[in-house]
Amino acid sequence: MFSSLTKPRFLVITSMIILAALVRFIPHPPNFAPIAALALFGGKYYTDKKFAFIVPVLVMIITDAVIGFHYLIPAVYISFLIIAGIGLLLRKTNKVSWLIAGSIAASTLFFILTNFYEWYAGILYPQTFNGLITCYVAAIPFFFNTLIADLFFVIAMSMTFEFLTRKYQVFAEV
Repeated sequence: MFSSLTKPRFLVITSMIILAALVRFIPHPPNFAPIAALALFGGKYYTDKKFAFIVPVLVMIITDAVIGFHYLIPAVYISFLIIAGIGLLLRKTNKVSWLIAGSIAASTLFFILTNFYEWYAGILYPQTFNGLITCYVAAIPFFFNTLIADLFFVIAMSMTFEFLTRKYQVFAEV
């Protein structure tokens, strides 16, 4: 496991995830950050499945420690782990259509889980069926930015990595 840490492929994937996570620190529209894209990309490209889950979550924990933790963190990290699993399912294909479908699924999953948890917490919305619907409806405007950001970042990261693996054999899977 530890020998993987010094392999060029691991280092490039990890660097790309860290660089994408740094977007969280620069001004951006609400929810326009590569949150699900980090987990999806890691799931798809890390050779060792353990790293597909560990590195993106670790990077999120570090950036959240700087930005600030909040009560939705459990839902964010649970969705993050599931999204990494979606990335694992995308390993067998390089079709952009599947990457887009995976990104849409990841963004939708993130939307459903985090907003359900928001409602469940009972802080902003009453814990009734109407409260749940109100919570989801109120979150719809933020979903568009999440969806566009995840699509943009996961496609950009994947295209960059695919280019690198074609140009430099050292990054290809071993």
